[in-house]
Amino acid sequence: MKPSVYWTEDCPRPPDLPVSPLPETVDVAIIGGGYTGLNAALALRKAGASVAILEKETIGWGASSRNGGMALTGLKESMPVIFQRYGAEMGRAFWQWSLDAVDYVERLTTEEGIDCNFVRSGHLLLAFKPQHFAHFVEEVRWFRKQLGYTDLWVVDKAELHCEIGSTAYHGGLVDPRSAGLHPARYVFGLAQAAARQGVLLVERTALMDIRRIRTGFLVNTNSGTLSASEVLIATNGYTTNVIRPLRQGIFPVGSYIITTEPLPVSLQQELSPRGRMCFDSKHFLNYFRLTPDGRMLFGGRHNLSPSLDLIDSARKMQARMVEVFPQLTGVPISHTWNGNLGIALDLMPHAGRVNGVHYAYAYAGHGVSIASFLGKEMGEVLAGKRTSTLFAQINHPRYGFVPYDRFYLPLVSTWFRLLDFFT
Repeated sequence: MKPSVYWTEDCPRPPDLPVSPLPETVDVAIIGGGYTGLNAALALRKAGASVAILEKETIGWGASSRNGGMALTGLKESMPVIFQRYGAEMGRAFWQWSLDAVDYVERLTTEEGIDCNFVRSGHLLLAFKPQHFAHFVEEVRWFRKQLGYTDLWVVDKAELHCEIGSTAYHGGLVDPRSAGLHPARYVFGLAQAAARQGVLLVERTALMDIRRIRTGFLVNTNSGTLSASEVLIATNGYTTNVIRPLRQGIFPVGSYIITTEPLPVSLQQELSPRGRMCFDSKHFLNYFRLTPDGRMLFGGRHNLSPSLDLIDSARKMQARMVEVFPQLTGVPISHTWNGNLGIALDLMPHAGRVNGVHYAYAYAGHGVSIASFLGKEMGEVLAGKRTSTLFAQINHPRYGFVPYDRFYLPLVSTWFRLLDFFT
C-alpha cells in the first residue's frame, strides 16, 4: 500500500500542459484550477474574455483528481427537504438542474474529445438498515408524484445480488442516469481544452490578498500581483480565510479512499455485476465502484477531519471494505489517499458575490457534475451572458467565527455516529 492518488498515477498530469507566468492584467482571475475554475474559464473564453487560472499547487491537484469519479443526479440534501425548504417550483428547478449537470458533463467530454471513461452506469444507493429501505420505497413514490421522474426503482434484499455481491445491505435504490468517469482524465482534459482556448494556467501561485481598486481588483499572490476586472473563487474544500465571509460559509471535510490491485474479471462481475456507482445510507457513508482497469475503489470517512493519519485511515477503510465484501479479504491494497470536500450548513451548493468577488462552492461530495455545470454558469454570469444561477437565489448560512474546525468537526462527527447507531 502506498500513499498515492491512484487516478493521477494512472493518468499523470500531461507533461506538455502549457503553463504561464503570472500576467499583469486579465479580465477575470479565477482562483482554483479544478472543475469549477476550468469550466468557468471555458465559458468566459467563449465570450471573448481574457482569463487566468491561479492554482496554489498544480492544475487539478485538489478534489478534482482525488474524488471517486461519480457524476450523480440530485444534490446532497434530499429532494423532499428541498421542496419543504424552498417550495415545489424551486425544488423542481433544482432537480432538473442536477439532471442537466450530468448531461452537461457528457456533452462537454464529447465536444472537447476528453477520453475520461464516461459511462452512464447509474448509481446504487444501499440501505444500511431495514427502515432505510422502507424510506427508499416511499422516495420512489414521491419522485413519481412530485417530479414525474420514473427513472428510479428499488431492489429488495432478495434481488440485490443482481446489483452487488454483498449481503451487508437491506436493499437498494437505482438511478440509471448517474454516471462514472476517470476524474484525472477529466480534469486534465478540461485543462488542455482551456489552454487551447487561450486560458492562462498559472501554477504554484497562492492567493494572499484581494483588494478593490477603481478598475476592479488587485490580486496579490506569492508569485506577484495582477489586476483583474473580476475575480472568481473556485476553491471549494480548500477555501482559505482570505475572504472571511467565504470561509465562514463552508467547512472542509476529509474523505479517504483506497484501491485494490486489479481484480480478476470473474470477481469484478461478482462484486458489481452492473458496474454501478455505489454508496450507502449511513451518515459516515461508504462509497465504492470498480475503476476502468478493474480495481475496487472504496472510500468514505470515519471522522470529518481532513487531516487524519493516512495509513491508519486506510486500514480502517480496508476493514470496512471487507465488511461489505468478505471476498476481498487478503486482497492487496495498492493506493490510499485523501482529499477535501466542502460542505455548507444547509447541505446545498452556493454561489454568488461577497465583497465584490464571485464564488461557487460547497458541493458536498457531488462535485463532479455540480462543480462542472455551476462553474460554466458562473463563467456565463461573469461574461454577462446570464444574470444569475439558482444557487445564488437561496440564503447562504454562515458561521459566526473562524477558525472553527477543531471545535465544530468533532461535535458533528459524534452526532453522525449517534445518528448511524440510532436511526
